[in-house]
Amino acid sequence: MDSKQRIAKALQVATDTKVFEMGRGVSSLAPEIFNRFFPGRKAKIIADIHTWPVLGEKVYGLFKDAGIPVEKFVIMEEEFHAEWDYIEMVDKELDGGFIAVSVGSGVINDLCKLCSHHHEQQYLTLPTAASVDGYSSFGASISYQNSKQTFSCPAPVAILADIDVIAAAPKEMTAAGYADLAAKVPAGAEWMVADLMGAAPIKPDAWHVLQDYLDDLLANPEGVATGDPDAVSDLFEGLTLSGIAMQAAQSSRPASCCDHLFSHILDMTHHRYKGKLQSHGFQVAIGTLTMCAVFDELFKLDLTKLDVDACVNAWPTLKEEQARALEIFKDFPAPTLGFDNITKKYNDPQTVREQLVVFRDSWPEIKAKLQAQVYSFEKMQGLFKAAGAPYDPSMIGVSRQALKDMFPIVQLMRHRMNVLDLAKRGGFYDRLVEGVFAPGGAWEI
Repeated sequence: MDSKQRIAKALQVATDTKVFEMGRGVSSLAPEIFNRFFPGRKAKIIADIHTWPVLGEKVYGLFKDAGIPVEKFVIMEEEFHAEWDYIEMVDKELDGGFIAVSVGSGVINDLCKLCSHHHEQQYLTLPTAASVDGYSSFGASISYQNSKQTFSCPAPVAILADIDVIAAAPKEMTAAGYADLAAKVPAGAEWMVADLMGAAPIKPDAWHVLQDYLDDLLANPEGVATGDPDAVSDLFEGLTLSGIAMQAAQSSRPASCCDHLFSHILDMTHHRYKGKLQSHGFQVAIGTLTMCAVFDELFKLDLTKLDVDACVNAWPTLKEEQARALEIFKDFPAPTLGFDNITKKYNDPQTVREQLVVFRDSWPEIKAKLQAQVYSFEKMQGLFKAAGAPYDPSMIGVSRQALKDMFPIVQLMRHRMNVLDLAKRGGFYDRLVEGVFAPGGAWEI
């Protein structure tokens, strides 16, 4: 199946996006697409100080030449994240009947996505880098009240991906996108775990739209590193298919699990390295490698010998888990986050028993399926080295001890069931985590 066929198939399951055009020079289609979906409306080009000269100014001119009423709003900060202050800014810019035309990377797109939802309208996006999968995703990831939150909101009605622009983006942005796409490998494995636990059934439309092609779309990291247009096209297609999978699921479950939570922690604690905020994709790279290492450790275990009775007898009460969460998060920017999420995903002893019996009785088959899905730490690290993405936490200014210390927060900070929850139920959590950081482990301390 070629790219056009994959895209056409994906659009059949998309709930929001009707047009996905990818190719050289497709940004010139913006006025035509705008008039198709928003006839007679006013456009507001939303860009930043970097993306305005790269593409925003051109699109602004195209709209003026086409006779479409158009204004611009350019965020002038040198660097910024998707934070609520910017949501308030963009909301004001869309007052008065303007339709957002997002011209930028993931942050600009998320701002336009949520603000368009606030105005009960759709929007058009023109990405400027293959840096994230959020262009086509359902939901926007925004920092709000000291917490990184995913707000439910529709994806853009149309995506125009001009490969001339995207392939010329800074190499580190493309490498970040490669890491974000690669995160779908362990995230998929964690969805399989959650499915087997009865917590999050796999939705076939959302799974197959990307996972069937993920290996192929990750196969040319060297081309990604050099900005080869064909490799970047494959990367951007994969990122877009990931977003459409989220549309089909009405959730970010197809695209992220623990791999992304390390990044959320760094965002929420305002982590900087050499004075700079680290990109979403670079942070996710380290989370992705870490979770591949966790699965490597999981595969060393023989869960057919799991003592289910002992695990159930040792299972804490909800009050005990809530108290543990409050202690872990007491100095975190969102001190009740763990409490809230463990309350949502806590299971009673009988449910825990049923979950563990599934893994004990079917472990050889489950292990084989998970191994077919998730890459080894060594393989993923090699891909990241070739793509130009970070392959050691020190490359984003995080020590290995600090990374290890994040695990209790990662396990509890989202109500999405994950492989660490399985490990807690099975009594092998410490063995998994210690194995990652032990002598000879992936992140040996």
